[in-house]
Amino acid sequence: MGIEDLTNQAKDFLKSEHAEGISDQLLDGAADLANKVTGDKFAEHVDTARDAADGAVGNE
Repeated sequence: MGIEDLTNQAKDFLKSEHAEGISDQLLDGAADLANKVTGDKFAEHVDTARDAADGAVGNE
């Protein structure tokens, strides 16, 4: 198995249902923490960043 095969497997995983579930949990937790620490002062920006990151990982 070469480096290209490993790269393709990693790309496939990042677009999988499993990765979507994991990323949603992590991103939700990070967004909740950021909102808690900032007192929801930047909630709109946090949500925008969370959604942008979610679009890069998983299949949704």
